[in-house]
Amino acid sequence: MESIDLVEKSIQKLGELFPNVITETKCDNGKLKKAINFDILREMLSDEIVEHRETYEFSWPGKRKSLKECRKPIRKTLRPVLTESKKWDNTENIYIKGDNLDALKLLQESYLGKIDIVYIDPPYNTGNDLIYNDSFKHAQVIEDVNSGILDENGIKLTKNSSSNGKFHSDWCSMIFPRLLLARDLLSSKGVIFISIDDNEYSNMKNICDEVFGSQNYVATYIKQSKVGGGSDSKFIVKEHEYCLVYAKDISMTSEMYIAHDEDYLKRYKEVDENGRFFWDTFARPGLKNPIYYDIEAPDGSLIHNGWIHSKQRFLQEKNDGTIRFVKKNDGKWSVQFKQYLNQNGKKPRSMTMDFGGSIDGKNELNELFGNPKIFSYPKSTKFIGSLIETIKNPNAIVMDFFSGSATTADAVMRVNCKDSGNRKFILIQLQEECDLNSEASKEGYSNLCQIGEARIHKSGERLRTQGFTCLDDGFRVFEVSSSNMKDIYYSPDNYQQDLLSMSESNIKEDRTDLDLLFGCLLDWGLELSKPYKSEEIAGVSVHTYDENALVACFAENVPEEVIREIAKRQPLRAVFRDSSFGDDAARVNLGEIFKLLSPDTEVKVL
Repeated sequence: MESIDLVEKSIQKLGELFPNVITETKCDNGKLKKAINFDILREMLSDEIVEHRETYEFSWPGKRKSLKECRKPIRKTLRPVLTESKKWDNTENIYIKGDNLDALKLLQESYLGKIDIVYIDPPYNTGNDLIYNDSFKHAQVIEDVNSGILDENGIKLTKNSSSNGKFHSDWCSMIFPRLLLARDLLSSKGVIFISIDDNEYSNMKNICDEVFGSQNYVATYIKQSKVGGGSDSKFIVKEHEYCLVYAKDISMTSEMYIAHDEDYLKRYKEVDENGRFFWDTFARPGLKNPIYYDIEAPDGSLIHNGWIHSKQRFLQEKNDGTIRFVKKNDGKWSVQFKQYLNQNGKKPRSMTMDFGGSIDGKNELNELFGNPKIFSYPKSTKFIGSLIETIKNPNAIVMDFFSGSATTADAVMRVNCKDSGNRKFILIQLQEECDLNSEASKEGYSNLCQIGEARIHKSGERLRTQGFTCLDDGFRVFEVSSSNMKDIYYSPDNYQQDLLSMSESNIKEDRTDLDLLFGCLLDWGLELSKPYKSEEIAGVSVHTYDENALVACFAENVPEEVIREIAKRQPLRAVFRDSSFGDDAARVNLGEIFKLLSPDTEVKVL
């Protein structure tokens, strides 16, 4: 019931490499915990340790604090919001409302190494936009935020004015821990795309080099974002922005392609057993580095020219029957070879003008909402869809943790309709309030999550009217919230004996069965998008998740026949709450029933 402790995880990894560096130390509360003996670690690494020397590194004021913030576990959970969800029982898509740092921590177990594509469009730090503020001045404020006492919407965002002395540092401290957490979620073949402009491009590149490794840098798209205008520019009209591309492990990442356009395909008019092709010339005018050698024509004459391929390749293709000689009108011979169509597509270009700009994004909002100003600076589905299509995985899980108007969800659905794919999306967005004078507010939307959810609804309906009836246009909504458990669950030593009668249950009174179920899924590291059903057995509700992966019953005083029925199904995991049993004998009986009927089931009591 607490997010993963990343420090403990790092110590475990070090212990696997160097078991002798693991020791124990006392915490402030007097309890023992594992720790690293750095003196022994120094001896193990000998000359590789760098101390008090000049080193190449990227740093800023607050970097250590932001790293600490990333590693610190939180006592929060994700609460299902059925009233805002669409097709809850069947969808595989996820929409999370709340601070993305908290959400990324909560997803560490369930989606570790499972995300195939991450796209984010974070705040560009223009001096006018809002950024997350994770640096709090008072310890009590931190305590209150972590326990859910304070409204995170009121304190998590701040306007980062360019007059702020830590203008760039605050932005770096905001993005750094989020990228660290996102890296762990990426699969071994995973790729992250990050939109950014000149304001923080260099800092973003440096941070990504550190987080993902400079060796995993793929490229930077230079994307045309607008055309024309610029009367307000003092020097040069800026019509572009960037999209950084990094791989989790570039040696594992598949090649990237985009689809051929219709004009390009028109050239490939002929077909043989190897696919579509056209006859291309073996020599081209203006070739920068031609290869000179003689080729014998069918009449025995020699053709001396600068060729595009080596003589060995010419002879090989001639033997394969993919070379032909054509006599031109001037009596000279033309050597031609079969240029086959790459079935995967064509390589994307770093300088791109056809990915869609801000006008495309506004037009899409206008089509869905009847108002292009419902959201500022929207990305287009053409742009994000093109990025998604470069990753040839029709079953990819796509994440966006700065989801804004939910363009990424819209793009995922459109790409699925285009190639009959089954991609899933996970969106995370803080419930940032809309300005009272904004077009969104005038249309009745009070925060960005309402806009995002409405867009997914509208886009799904639009696609279905176009005939895509098998589309998964649903989504499960979750909200980052305080833990399901009372404080006594985490710190029972702080409670006196005479107070225990006031805390008969570890669970907060306002929590539903579904809250507890999905809290357990996070705790056990199960994905949040699997099939779910609820049924009534002997008058109590029994919840089954992902067929037999988990069965739960959170009713008071669960009848023995229900426990036996659950055990007979032999689930991998079974969950009950402490108040499900009238006395200690009933709880002991639970263990005996499962030992008899389903000894391999992992049983948990909250």
